[in-house]
Amino acid sequence: MKISELRELLKDKRVIEEINKHLWIESQKAGYSIGIERATDEWLRFYAEGWVKYNKPERYQKLQSASRRKRASKISKASSKKQKAKRKSS
Repeated sequence: MKISELRELLKDKRVIEEINKHLWIESQKAGYSIGIERATDEWLRFYAEGWVKYNKPERYQKLQSASRRKRASKISKASSKKQKAKRKSS
């Protein structure tokens, strides 16, 4: 997910609730407060995509489509570079 998408996600009160739950659970496991920064970072890395997939399926599909287009673009650029290199070496 892009930074802008993560920022938008953090505006959702349900996400903040989930981060606070993560903070509490992980702090209990550790025996000390892990801090809101660490809890937020961990939740975004490990759980944000799944949360979006479950709670905002239409948004998740848009993200997946954009990711596929970006990947396809990279592949086609790499392919064209290889073709140009082959032409030069011939």
